[in-house]
Amino acid sequence: MASSSPPEKLNLGDDIKKAVELLTKLQKTEYNAWIQSDVSVQKLSSLQKVLESEFFNAIREVYERVYETVDIAGSPDIRASATAKATVAVFAASEGHSHPRVIELPKTDEGLGFNVMGGREQNSPIYISRIIPDGVADRQGGLRRGDQLISVNGVNVEGENHEKAVELLKAAVGKVVLVVRYTPKVLEEMEMRFDKQRQMRRKPNP
Repeated sequence: MASSSPPEKLNLGDDIKKAVELLTKLQKTEYNAWIQSDVSVQKLSSLQKVLESEFFNAIREVYERVYETVDIAGSPDIRASATAKATVAVFAASEGHSHPRVIELPKTDEGLGFNVMGGREQNSPIYISRIIPDGVADRQGGLRRGDQLISVNGVNVEGENHEKAVELLKAAVGKVVLVVRYTPKVLEEMEMRFDKQRQMRRKPNP
């Protein structure tokens, strides 16, 4: 059975740059008559702001990384559709929180340089609980204590148990691509809950 070739690396940044350049040109005075009205110019301006926004750039970055890591056979259209659905799921899950970020770390013999806590069995998301000083994650930068782990190499880990997330991190070869979002307050609440549970277990029975 022939193995499927890896997908081409996406770079949507160039396409977005060209679109912004075209929008800028269309908004110039000499094009106003062609696009009929000032209302149309305002719409073009609004679209340009969206394409240049931090949020749209976050969507682009997550889409590109998910496209590279999504494990699905078929035509480019099928892969693109699966990637779009996965990207929408990531951002829907992050509603009310900070935007998802993509972090890429090299996988070396020294490990990844961070610890995780939480999981389905603890009725909590999986979080980065510690960045090991001078470890891989610390040297690379980008990953933060308080980041919630959304996916590992394209595999969604929301709602997964702790062991599953650790297995995915250990099984990665060459590099690990993480999608995370920063929600430190939830981590603090989770740690306080765990501390209370430990204290309750330590109390002697009357």
